Amino acid sequence: MSFYPWNSAPGRSIDIELSGQEVINIELDALDSNVEDVVEVLMDGQPKVEYWTRLAGEYLRRGDLDAAEAIMNAAAKCFKLSGSTESFPAVYSLLANIHLARARSAPKIKLANPRQDILLDYKTRDDYVREATQDLNICDHVITEQLSGADSEQRLEAMMELIVMTRAIHQLANNEMDDALRSFQSILVKKPTNLIALLGKARILYARRQYGAALKIFQQVLQLNPHCLPDPRIGIGLCFWAMNHREQAKAAWQRSAEVNPSESAGQLLLGIEALNASKNPNMSDEERVREITIGSKLIEKAFNGNQRNASAANALCDIFLRKGLHSRALKLAERTVQFADTRAVLADGYIRAGRVCHVDGNYSDALRYYQKAAEGPAKNVLAVIGVAQIQLRNNEIPAAIHTLDTLLQPPNAPRSVEAMAMLASLRAHPRPGVSSSEAVQETVRARELFDRVHKTIEHGEELTPLNGHSQKPHLPARAILDDVEMHLEVARLWRNENLDRTGKALREALRVSQENGDVDPRLWNNLGVLAHLEGQHDQARAMYENALTGVTVSATPTAEAMSTSILYNLARVYEDVGEDTMASEAYGKLLSRHPEYVDAKIRQADMLGNLNQRNDAHELLKDALVSQSHNLNVRAFYTYFLIQSNLPKPAREFVFATLKDHDKHDVWSLCAAGWLHYHQARESRDSSSKGVDERKKLFLRSAEFYEKALHLDPMCAVAAQGLAIVTAEDALGTLGGTLPPGPTPDEGQKRATNARDALEVFAKVRESTNDGSVYINIGHCHFARDEFDRAIESYETASRRYYHDQNVSVLLSLARSWYAKANKDQSFSSMITALGYTQKALHIQPNDKAVLYNIAMIQQKAAEMMFALPSAKRTLKDLQRAIEHASHAQKMFASLAADPSTSLPYNRDIADQRKKYGDSMLRRAEEHLVAQRQHEGEQHARLEAARQKRLEEKQRQEALERERTAKLQEEAEKLRGERDKARAEALQWTQEVRMESDDERERKARKAANKRTKSGPVSGDEDGAANGEPKKKRTRKLKKGTATPAEGSDGEEEALFSGGENVEKPAKKRPKKRIVRDDDEDEPSASAPRKKQYKSKEIISDSDESME
Repeated sequence: MSFYPWNSAPGRSIDIELSGQEVINIELDALDSNVEDVVEVLMDGQPKVEYWTRLAGEYLRRGDLDAAEAIMNAAAKCFKLSGSTESFPAVYSLLANIHLARARSAPKIKLANPRQDILLDYKTRDDYVREATQDLNICDHVITEQLSGADSEQRLEAMMELIVMTRAIHQLANNEMDDALRSFQSILVKKPTNLIALLGKARILYARRQYGAALKIFQQVLQLNPHCLPDPRIGIGLCFWAMNHREQAKAAWQRSAEVNPSESAGQLLLGIEALNASKNPNMSDEERVREITIGSKLIEKAFNGNQRNASAANALCDIFLRKGLHSRALKLAERTVQFADTRAVLADGYIRAGRVCHVDGNYSDALRYYQKAAEGPAKNVLAVIGVAQIQLRNNEIPAAIHTLDTLLQPPNAPRSVEAMAMLASLRAHPRPGVSSSEAVQETVRARELFDRVHKTIEHGEELTPLNGHSQKPHLPARAILDDVEMHLEVARLWRNENLDRTGKALREALRVSQENGDVDPRLWNNLGVLAHLEGQHDQARAMYENALTGVTVSATPTAEAMSTSILYNLARVYEDVGEDTMASEAYGKLLSRHPEYVDAKIRQADMLGNLNQRNDAHELLKDALVSQSHNLNVRAFYTYFLIQSNLPKPAREFVFATLKDHDKHDVWSLCAAGWLHYHQARESRDSSSKGVDERKKLFLRSAEFYEKALHLDPMCAVAAQGLAIVTAEDALGTLGGTLPPGPTPDEGQKRATNARDALEVFAKVRESTNDGSVYINIGHCHFARDEFDRAIESYETASRRYYHDQNVSVLLSLARSWYAKANKDQSFSSMITALGYTQKALHIQPNDKAVLYNIAMIQQKAAEMMFALPSAKRTLKDLQRAIEHASHAQKMFASLAADPSTSLPYNRDIADQRKKYGDSMLRRAEEHLVAQRQHEGEQHARLEAARQKRLEEKQRQEALERERTAKLQEEAEKLRGERDKARAEALQWTQEVRMESDDERERKARKAANKRTKSGPVSGDEDGAANGEPKKKRTRKLKKGTATPAEGSDGEEEALFSGGENVEKPAKKRPKKRIVRDDDEDEPSASAPRKKQYKSKEIISDSDESME
């Protein structure tokens, strides 16, 4: 069956009779290409309409639409002149199909100003569809108005089928899917095997994504006609592909290409499949090149077979675009746009035209094409990205952000990682006209977008790729994670707030760079800085050295600047690990290259200051100030140097000069001024009213400086910590001199409240800064609140983590906390711990007399505490140790009291008083020792007595246990003997009974034999006795007797061991109707006399088992 319904006449030739009785035979397989002769013959012969449609249909089947249309136009003219309007439906329905066929190959739109593919003289698809609509309207009019009568009903039905079919094709061409489906369905109701209707229905179902149902119909068409055109194998392959059965789809297309080598659809689909297969990352380079070559050849062959196929032009355009053939690519892109059948192909055509213009620098046309592609209900990611790129090219960054933001906003927001990454990068980029608050918001949004990109790709969430279809993360999307610049941008976004996130991003950038074989030295340097800040000095040193090695082999213009910074960082890490010689050499090398490199001078000055070469350090800093007097970093370090050199007055003057002449908003200088004022006020010893007022003013000025610094930088930890110290120590209250000296009733409560408020501030400062001073201040607050355990924890954290147990101030704070804890808990061990910390401090600063005084005080206090404790709460060993410490403290107090120095950190009189107090206390030492020895002796005696008593009781219990065990064993042996004896007696008894039973059976047998020898008539009872019935009854009675234990042991022995001469009593003396059943065996017989009976062998055996 052919695709065209009018081509249904049998045979491959037709005969046309002319007016002169001449017949002309026309071979359909050898039609003349000059249709004028055929039209002339038909006009002369004026045959029936079937001849006209048959010839026109044959030309239409060959693709000669001009010839087919010429024949049908001649037919319409001929039948109109002859008045045969009943033939119009067949003529105009075929004309409608011819116009629809032209519409399928006509351009859908015509570009206003195409640069390559110019189609100004061509009709569009809408023009041909409009002509087909007119033809169908004529058919409807003729059928409705002119055909009538009984003879026309059958002809009307045949014409209606043709009209409905043509109407369905017309509706399908106009994308009226619902109407077309109803039309095809009405045809299939009458003719279920109509191929045109089946193909139309399958196409509609495929467009509705009902792939399973469409597949069945395509397969049905293939079964009905394997040579049907268009080939149903194409539809079968498309359905399989949509259902993710790729190999089956490819096999269907390959078979289609074999059966119909002149058709381009199978070749095009196979070519696209080959290009898609070449994108497999697991494929080798040779296989990829082969797939690309095969795909390119198939697509080019398909396009040459049908140059008006938009899909072929679209695929070939992409190939030429990759090859750099922009002129040919633009022509194919314009061809795609003008001949596109679907919105997706149209959008691809616009995008590729925009890409060609974009590459060629024609940005206005590129923007126009991208915007055309972005039109429509569905959001086209690639088109929107193209628009944003052109806007960036035109420096319209806000417009680009708005474009991408609109794309990613609901409804129908695509999950495109490309668009998200691009928008995040734009938001992270600083741009003019953005306020500081807006910049912070943009940074937060950029971080969120980058996080979404990572989560979407790493967690395998569904994406919306560039073609708009949802799928799992594809290779280009995962390639975003291999973008070094993106990771660097993420690192920049987090560098001021989260160094962990910064380090993670930099490590990812390093991984990608190492995979690519090209690592930027700056990347090593930045990672080294992060490791350096985290205290990982060995790792930082290795990274700095790698960076320096990379710079030496680099030939970039910035290599010298990079090497300077990297060498400085390397010198810093040398300094931190204690390799001062290497650090000094590195700084010297830097200064030899760049004599005015002030950072290197500052570090050299700091190293000299640590070596107590303060004059040399001072000269270096002066040189740095001369060369860069406006450098705030240099001025800040010089202030620090003056403070460390115990020169507070020059330091204060220098800070004020910095604030006045250089930058009054310098946060570091404000904090330094606050500290200097606080230190001056705290160290003031002037107790006069004027001194108190001055002290208060200094405290207020200190708080004002800290507050101003926080106003300028709310994240300044130093200023926050300074204000917290002022709050904790109540610097504006009693400490400031505003309240009268001496404790007030609510002083303790106020101190605790202040410490609590300060703790909240210190806790926030601890989160933002990594410094031991924060933990020290937290410990001070806990100490003020009498929370000694928590204070000790904070001091130990600061000492071990930041100062390596080498900071005297922290060690003394630990000693003070343990001392207070010992007094509170009356714990000698805590006092010894406090003594240990003070001894560590003395080891670090052996000439510090304040530490010596503290050691003597702790030792004396330990003895005092031990003397005050009752004997039960101390030990002789601890008491002796405390007395030894107290004796040592006496010597130290004597030495301290006799010290002739004029400036001492303690009061000489108090030291002398402590010595005298110690003498009076030690006079009672022997008394305490005697009492303690006596107490411990008595305690020891009581313990020994109790121990001996417990031992005796234990021995007594063990003896009782042994006796009980022996008695139990004896009873067990006795019971075992009795059981053995009873078992032996039972066995002997059983054997005797068995022997007596055997003798009894022999006696019975003899008596029975004697009775059988007697002859003569006997009664029924006797006969029953002779037949053994009485024996049977006796057996039951015997069994009953043995089964009744209630008769007692005497009766049982009588039944077992009595004689058997009375067993054979006359049967008539027993009740005749007595029937012994098993149920009666357990019932005692009240009327029957007790008789001696013998038990059978079986009953004896049962009795044996019971006895055992």
